[in-house]
Amino acid sequence: MTLSAYLLFLPACFAINMAFGPNNLLSVTNGAKHGVSPAVIAASGRLVAFAIMIAIAGLGMGAVLVASELAFDVIKYIGAAYLVWIGVRLLRAPAPTAEVQQARDAASAPPSMRALVRQEFTVAAGNPKAILVFTAFFPQFVVPGAYASSYVLLGLTFLVFELVAIALYALLGARMRRLANGSRAMRWFNRVSGSMMVGFGLILAFTRRPAA
Repeated sequence: MTLSAYLLFLPACFAINMAFGPNNLLSVTNGAKHGVSPAVIAASGRLVAFAIMIAIAGLGMGAVLVASELAFDVIKYIGAAYLVWIGVRLLRAPAPTAEVQQARDAASAPPSMRALVRQEFTVAAGNPKAILVFTAFFPQFVVPGAYASSYVLLGLTFLVFELVAIALYALLGARMRRLANGSRAMRWFNRVSGSMMVGFGLILAFTRRPAA
């Protein structure tokens, strides 16, 4: 891959990583509820899911998903239902006062990291549009004579940028929690986050499979 082609790939890739979607909303929510470090660690589940998708697309199996309406719809509806479920839970989540929340955090065990990692993985894996990004976007920059090495370079770059995006959104969530230090503000934060998650689920449910 030429340097000029790679330099063209970098900003386009980072724009995709920074696009606000379900997983980045999770980073904001987890950053607000649990802090930056737990949110970043939890997002390792997302990175694993994306790494698997990149491998699938690199092996050419992503084209099968593009061509199979049944496979696309099954993944789409499962992912949409899961996003709506998360959104409903956020909408119903209580928002105690700052004093009560601090006392609860001090007295209770830290959040289940396994559950947070699994949640990130499931949200990423349940969106078939993600693998379509790797199937349609990466090949524009792959060098035919060095297919494997160039695809690996693109995939690693994407994952590094995704980690940067995760940290930035987690920091945003933690900042929002400090600004919204009160039961009423946190209640509205839960409502907005929950509504957006439900919205993402509905958008995904009505997403059409791209033409093969």
